[in-house]
Amino acid sequence: MIRPSRRGLLATPLLAVPGLAAAQGQWPERPVRVVVPWPPGGSTDVLCRILCEELQRRTGQSFVIENRPGAGGNIGADALAKSTPDGYTMAPLTLGVWSIATFLYERLPFNADRDFQPISMHWELPNVLVVSSQHVPARTLREFVEWGKARRNGVSYGSPGVGTTAQLCGALFCARQGLDGTHVPFRGAAQIIPAMLSGDLTFALDNLASYVPLVQEGRGRALAVTSPQRHPALPDVPTLAEAGVPDFEVQSWCAMAFPANVPAPIIQRASALMQEIAAEPAVKERFLRTGAHAVGSSPDGVWARARRERPMWQEMVRISGARLD
Repeated sequence: MIRPSRRGLLATPLLAVPGLAAAQGQWPERPVRVVVPWPPGGSTDVLCRILCEELQRRTGQSFVIENRPGAGGNIGADALAKSTPDGYTMAPLTLGVWSIATFLYERLPFNADRDFQPISMHWELPNVLVVSSQHVPARTLREFVEWGKARRNGVSYGSPGVGTTAQLCGALFCARQGLDGTHVPFRGAAQIIPAMLSGDLTFALDNLASYVPLVQEGRGRALAVTSPQRHPALPDVPTLAEAGVPDFEVQSWCAMAFPANVPAPIIQRASALMQEIAAEPAVKERFLRTGAHAVGSSPDGVWARARRERPMWQEMVRISGARLD
């Protein structure tokens, strides 16, 4: 939780903070390290690179990507939490870190409410249920469920790890549809997709951005999305509600963050830049082509969303039975 002193600092006019107004105007004065807690090629990595390109264009400084995947994003998040709070290390933290991890782990090396300082929302997108066009004959969600129920060994679904939205959504989908589902964890979509294409994995209910190229190429077949409305990147794909699965709306999201205790003027400068970038039509179009919506917000907007969604994810963790030490 943001301490009252920090919240008060964020609300203080810049000219009333001696020595920090200049820091806001100058940030960044040198390259910024960007820790991406997921492998190269996944949605978080791809969308972060677009943002960093825009930040570099506006500031003239380099934003250097460092991929630190593993443990459902926790390895990279821990690296951020332990970094120097000077405004020169930041990371795209997905909702797993903000809203889910606390219900999954007996012990975490970080506390999301204490150790991170949100900068701005970055993106949001639905999950999509995707199957291999070659190995799964079903062309609709109803056909897929019937086909899956008839399989002797049930179905398998991949995710980037236990407790990710892909795992929780896959478990909930199988439970509601009466499917015998087996969860298979991977490091990310870059490993899930080859497993599906080889027939070793039945389906994924994962972040849409990672699978749009697969669907557009015809190698994957999208059967439904988890958003309230159809997604413009895949306009012919129905929502889960349209496909006969009501009350199943999930939006994955990501917010950029510093470690806690970064000076308030730097937070304000970075947040303003990211909100400007998210509002730019050309950037919105680039995000949509990958399957995501560009989103910007104040730091408090990130906290509000994270805390609002925690009860929903707590219930999904309970239903899935997921637990990690």
